[in-house]
Amino acid sequence: MWVVATAGHVDHGKSTLVRALTGMEPDRWAEERRRGMTIDLGFAWTRLPSGATVAFVDVPGHERFVPNMLAGVGPVPAAMLVVAADEGWMPQSAEHLAALDALGVRHALLVVSRADLADPAPATRQALEQLAKTCAGNVEAVAVSAVTGAGLDDLRAALDRLGAALPPPDPHAPVRLWIDRSFTIRGSGTVVTGTLGAGRLATGAELELAGAPVRVRGLHSLGEPVSTVDAVARVAVNLRGVERTAAARGDALVEPGRFVSTDLIDVRVHGDPVADLPATVMLHIGSAAVPARVRPLGADTARLRLDRTLPLHAGDRALLRDPGRHRVPGGVIVLDVSPPPLRRRGAAATRAAELSTMDGRPSYADELRRRRIVHADELRRMGIDPPAPGWLLDPSYVAELRVRLVEEVRAHAEAHPVDPDPPLDALRARLGLPDRAIVERLLPSSMAVHNGRVASGARLPDRLQRAIDAVRAGLAATPFAAPEADRLAALGLGPKEIGAAVKAGQLLRIADGIVLLPSAPEAAAERLAKLPQPFTVSEARGALGTTRRVAVPLLELLHRRGATRRLPDGRHHCP
Repeated sequence: MWVVATAGHVDHGKSTLVRALTGMEPDRWAEERRRGMTIDLGFAWTRLPSGATVAFVDVPGHERFVPNMLAGVGPVPAAMLVVAADEGWMPQSAEHLAALDALGVRHALLVVSRADLADPAPATRQALEQLAKTCAGNVEAVAVSAVTGAGLDDLRAALDRLGAALPPPDPHAPVRLWIDRSFTIRGSGTVVTGTLGAGRLATGAELELAGAPVRVRGLHSLGEPVSTVDAVARVAVNLRGVERTAAARGDALVEPGRFVSTDLIDVRVHGDPVADLPATVMLHIGSAAVPARVRPLGADTARLRLDRTLPLHAGDRALLRDPGRHRVPGGVIVLDVSPPPLRRRGAAATRAAELSTMDGRPSYADELRRRRIVHADELRRMGIDPPAPGWLLDPSYVAELRVRLVEEVRAHAEAHPVDPDPPLDALRARLGLPDRAIVERLLPSSMAVHNGRVASGARLPDRLQRAIDAVRAGLAATPFAAPEADRLAALGLGPKEIGAAVKAGQLLRIADGIVLLPSAPEAAAERLAKLPQPFTVSEARGALGTTRRVAVPLLELLHRRGATRRLPDGRHHCP
């Protein structure tokens, strides 16, 4: 169990208390020990009476180091709030508690320290009243003295109960490790540390850092080398081939393909009215602190434009901080990590109405209904498990698209009577779809795809059909006497019209300007098979009763189909 140890003033004996509990020094810097004040994140752990391990992220209490404090709070599921008996509830206590509440930390323990210096009852009463107003609600309180040791056994027992109440983390959740430290170890390279809030890390795993692939070279947890780490855990990750300057506090190691890297999000704000927020706030999530410009949408919803991209899920919790006024105006729940643009008049009001129906618990059905069409991979990056791979369509949208598709096919046939079958890509563009494969899925059973076009079933124009019939009649009498170009022109059969006849299966084009009946190749093969084998082009021309203009491309067609074989001496042979 990992617990964030936080105090509402400079220290309130917090670090001394952590040292007394664990026998470890959480303050890593000499400056911290000299000043008796936590400046940056510290870490310590110990074994509890039950045999479970409790570990602490020791965060600063002074208001000057609130960003450092927030970097340690984000991924940790429980908090130990320390208030000094001789000082009571302080303004900084309120800011720390507001941050915990905004991040949805529901599991907490109140520790009233320095009970040897004053009666702990007033401070306990004050703190419990404040905690009761947050999502933590009614919490257990323990009074202790790190100096005399009074209450430490009670505190260990209370920590055991706190750990037992925590929900088990999901080992199959996608990995997102917010980095709070980055350093280099001689012979090992770059090492980053963070608190793994969900999922499982393993040596050799492939992750992403700022969009670039990285590989886990080694892992340490609680000071020991390990091959795998399950959440919730403090972990040090040795990265292969990564420069130390490529990773910093606020970056995140993420599982590939499982998060949306975005700088634009729609959120619900819990706290101050959105209209009262400053134009720019600091967004804190995980160990990241990113300036964000606020665009109010509804009474409690807003669009945030971040100064840099972050790997996020719908449903993520974060908090807003107003550095100018040294306060936390509220927490946010991320409603949408891939919001639509607001370009048209009234789009913001429409979006506000839509956001008012969203609760920060994304579901497949809701997202599909809102987006109408979405790829399974995109849903997975949003934090939603899709039921199937590929493109997913809302059923009501499918019905609408099928009606439009039939209308588009009919309109194309009417506008292009000689070429009535529309290309799939043209239909995709007209319907505004991202993939031509979706068009094929939408086709009714009465329509089929042939050579990348949708067979509309439309009849050819009467004028064109009469011309084709005239050609077919001549070929019925002399099947290999293809009409000359001037004859085709006189009938009004240009390349486009011939193409329409070929698509309709009424003629066969064996070369430019040379057409026969579709049955011609089979009939020619039968005649040629009766010749003495092998035979010349001239002999084939005579047997077919045609000219060299027709015989040569017809033999080439038969060769491609395997009906004849060309010999090295230029003669032909029917197998």
